[in-house]
Amino acid sequence: MKEIYHSFSDAVESINNGATLLVGGFGLCGIPENLIKALREKGVKNLTVVSNNCGIDDWGLGLLLENKQIDKILASYVGENKEFERQVIAGELEVELVPQGTLAERLRAGGAGIPAFYTPAGVGTKIAEGKETRIFEGKEYLLEKAINGDFSLVRAYQGDSFGNLVYRKTAQNFNPIIAAAGRVTIAEVEHLVNPGQLNPAFIHTPSIYVNKIIQGTQEKRIERKTLKEV
Repeated sequence: MKEIYHSFSDAVESINNGATLLVGGFGLCGIPENLIKALREKGVKNLTVVSNNCGIDDWGLGLLLENKQIDKILASYVGENKEFERQVIAGELEVELVPQGTLAERLRAGGAGIPAFYTPAGVGTKIAEGKETRIFEGKEYLLEKAINGDFSLVRAYQGDSFGNLVYRKTAQNFNPIIAAAGRVTIAEVEHLVNPGQLNPAFIHTPSIYVNKIIQGTQEKRIERKTLKEV
């Protein structure tokens, strides 16, 4: 049985200043929003965050940005957050932009215990500056290092008290690999069920990767609202 929490503030209590956080989700889909809000309230500082994107100005990781809790972020897309842009221009935030496929593979490698790998993505661009390259069968490849974190924060649709997790639709994109790449994984689940209620053939994250679990409702927000003229 995993440690089941009933307070989000208690679930993030062990996250310290200067920690490296791996945060699941794609846009605003499948983000551990309640854990993020608890971190904002805790006020932990000097964080390094690895995530596909940095939320929007008033939601998701954007809440931590707004509160000046993030020092560095590794992400593949940052275009929905004006405060992010302001902090970068002002020199208040360090950013490492990573091609989306490379980011996913660096996280997957971290969870699999693979220290580095070669990829053709980024060869001949600024991303390749200072990195080792190698030729395989006449084609140049770039060495990229795996990513691991002190803590992984993930959002699942279902979880059981053993810590097995099932993600829903788009939430499967980054959450499973992030769950595996952190030293301590905290899972926020929409539906917490008893052991045996999840079909073992459809479990996305096995319990071995999960350390803490907490149930929380989700506030469904729209990342960018687009209306059709009629």
